Amino acid sequence: MRTLGTAHPCAKANSSEMELALKRGKGAVIVGAQWGDEGKGKIVDVLSESFSVVARYAGGHNAGHTVIINGKKFILQLVPCGVLRPGCRSVIGNGVVLDPIALLKEVGGLREAGVQVDGSLFISNRAHVILPYHRMIELAAENAPGRVKIGTTSRGIGPAYEDKMGRRGLRVADLLDLPLLKTHVENAVREKNMIAHALFNSEPLDADKMYAEYAQAAEKIAPFVCDTAVLLNQALAQGESILFEGAQGTMLDIDHGTYPFVTSSSATSGGAVIGTGVAPTAISAVIGVTKAYCTRVGEGPFPSEEKGDLGQQLRQRGNEFGAVTGRPRRTGWLDLPLLRYAGMINGISWLVVTKLDVLDELAEIPVCVGYRIDGKKTMEAPAQASGYEKIECIYQKLPGWRSSTQGITKFDQLPRQARDYMSFLEKETEAKLGMVSTGPDRDHTIFLPEFIAEWKTAAAGKS
Repeated sequence: MRTLGTAHPCAKANSSEMELALKRGKGAVIVGAQWGDEGKGKIVDVLSESFSVVARYAGGHNAGHTVIINGKKFILQLVPCGVLRPGCRSVIGNGVVLDPIALLKEVGGLREAGVQVDGSLFISNRAHVILPYHRMIELAAENAPGRVKIGTTSRGIGPAYEDKMGRRGLRVADLLDLPLLKTHVENAVREKNMIAHALFNSEPLDADKMYAEYAQAAEKIAPFVCDTAVLLNQALAQGESILFEGAQGTMLDIDHGTYPFVTSSSATSGGAVIGTGVAPTAISAVIGVTKAYCTRVGEGPFPSEEKGDLGQQLRQRGNEFGAVTGRPRRTGWLDLPLLRYAGMINGISWLVVTKLDVLDELAEIPVCVGYRIDGKKTMEAPAQASGYEKIECIYQKLPGWRSSTQGITKFDQLPRQARDYMSFLEKETEAKLGMVSTGPDRDHTIFLPEFIAEWKTAAAGKS
């Protein structure tokens, strides 16, 4: 058995470059301020025009970003949105769990669409690999009698992170080491088959077949692999700026979300540092993305959920179906205590509001402005999921505008009530409004003047 070559297109940083502290570029993190699906993909795509690098720092192919450019739809699961911008490098960081087969399928689709992937996409050699037994374990566990149903995508994300934290995972660097890959697969399949059969009576997996498939995938992935921490830190040292792309949202964060109905990674802004290998001092701005209303996929708490006809109207107008799974999303009203919590956890300095146009037909718009638990008002998010069951939302109804905002690109062209809605949101969250999305296309975007000034400064390092 041979070991695949280690040559890769990442340039090495020299000491003089790394010492140019005054020249260092800065990073901005895009985070979801709700339960994911806030439209981060479009926002990253819009902003990536002014950044040299877009780096994904967490999650796996359970997260989907939909980007529409001149009416053409791109659904990205693992590849960062920067790949859609010529000259922008895209990095899959060490904090991501990577399914090689899913990645190659996505890369193939992008190539067919005429997107330049080769030479633009870089994969961390320290990212952990998802293998078929991870999917087997997750699917069986999710459907096992008596288990709490989380509502996962059953794509092996959680079990891959379990193996990572249990120090028994396979990293991309190991995937390329074919003798090591063979040994790992044989040992892991033997163990996982025994566990899955004992707990869930699952059918066993074939180690030889798995090795052959993933050895072939390793050869195709090898040209993309390098030490991406070196690449990112070199870019910063050369004065370039980086846009860090999160997956899911704050309330799905493994530590700070509605546990156990969460994802398996650090979806908040702190994950950008851990998941890419840059220093905290590289982050100069955190941009929180929220819908003008609220959605959630899967099980778990959702205090402001609208279960009636208006919820269905939001779902249809907002096309609220998962980009990866197609599952219908639960819909509801903007939750200000949740947004303030997300602002605190992430250090959100700028707020981006998406899907404003979905609210165009409403005569009035309920907004959750506070919580009441056991008759007492509170602004704190409960630590336990069961605590959310006791929440009674306190609503304030704001007047709707009942006219189309779709495609508007100037803030002062919005109906007065829509501007008032944005101002109310800005005041209550104490985060500055930076952008408003008024439609799915790249160009359906409003930039606020103050945000433009700081955003262009932050991104001035683009080469």
